[in-house]
Amino acid sequence: MASTGTGLSPAATTSGAPARRHHSDASASGHVTWTAMEEERRRALRRGRVRLVEGLRPEALWGPLQARGVFTSAMVEDMQSAGTRREQARQLVIDLETRGKQAFPIFLSILRDTGHGDLADMLDEGCGSPVSPPVDLRPVQLELPGERRDKSVSTAERLSIPVQAESQQFQMPPAPAHGSAVDKSDHRLVYQLRADPCGHCLIFNNVNFSRDSDLSARAGSDIDCEKLEKRFKSLCFHVRTLRNLKAQEIDLELRKLAQLDHSTLDCCLVVILSHGCQTSHIQFPGGIYGTDGKTIPIEKIVNYFNGSQCPSLRGKPKLFFIQACGGEQKDQGFEAPAGSVDEPDAVASLPTPGDILVSYSTFPGFVSWRDKVSGSWYVETLDSVLEHHARSEDLLTMLLRVSDIVSTKGKYKQIPGCFNFLRKKFFFLCK
Repeated sequence: MASTGTGLSPAATTSGAPARRHHSDASASGHVTWTAMEEERRRALRRGRVRLVEGLRPEALWGPLQARGVFTSAMVEDMQSAGTRREQARQLVIDLETRGKQAFPIFLSILRDTGHGDLADMLDEGCGSPVSPPVDLRPVQLELPGERRDKSVSTAERLSIPVQAESQQFQMPPAPAHGSAVDKSDHRLVYQLRADPCGHCLIFNNVNFSRDSDLSARAGSDIDCEKLEKRFKSLCFHVRTLRNLKAQEIDLELRKLAQLDHSTLDCCLVVILSHGCQTSHIQFPGGIYGTDGKTIPIEKIVNYFNGSQCPSLRGKPKLFFIQACGGEQKDQGFEAPAGSVDEPDAVASLPTPGDILVSYSTFPGFVSWRDKVSGSWYVETLDSVLEHHARSEDLLTMLLRVSDIVSTKGKYKQIPGCFNFLRKKFFFLCK
């Protein structure tokens, strides 16, 4: 059994909780721009997020952060509502990236003033060069045409605009081109992946099955597995691979993954390469085989990661990719020609709603084809599409490409599909 990696962890608002205020709405609406935090400082925050979440005492920071203009009181209240100390600390680190160029040195200064000197030194070293002392800041007020100012509301409270130096000037940004792609930084429309690694990726690769299972060896599956290991590592996932597990062992590993603390991570991904079958189900069809010939319903697999079973993944995308057959039917009833190296594979299925996407290699009830030499049609195409389009396209768009390409392969047809319960667009984090 091959295995790589250890546990990781992020947190998000629980389902049903009040929606978070967007801390940079003024700029997002097109009224203002500001000098953004340097990329090296953003990277330092992301690399140090695990230590920051573990070591920060947010209650000591709220007052100084508000007093020195990094956040307004409304923002502080919003972050305090994130939940536990760890969840508040994580949200603070994430939101800090949006608060402008001067927020980082002010944050380091506050860390040293509040007994977090070791964390300040870590961030300082992570930038590669000493961080300059913060300059004096002033609140920034934006006068909108025809607006009547409410004297009872402070300037800092009226707009959620990042802190800025006196010399920084606002400029009207150009209007986006008609039909242009969505802004990846818009957290209202796009899942934000900032952690590195961004999440766990657990790959199950079942190749050899017990004799009494009556299931053949899955020639070509190791090729699929190797492709996906490399691909998801390049997409900033912490990848772990498990080979030839029985059904009970697969179930145990999935439960262990769901029970990890994902609060410092941004998503989670599971890949299953195995034979499959149809199973009885309430919501979603399909099951996968362990090497002992026993099945696990996909519905059961996905439900381990829903909001009640895995609270540290609430509000975060959970992705499942399943290379397996949906049944015995061959599209249009054709028989495979003699000597064909394409073999029928096994099943797939999905989850309960809420930030979940399950991608099937084939439509439930139909065969999924696998080549002994080059691997499965589905994985080969998925890997190629991710390689060429992950930097510019969201996941659903890429899965449409996969479906279109696979549907044109071979004499016997196959079309991948997915059950999508994501609330936002998902863009992979590319190195």
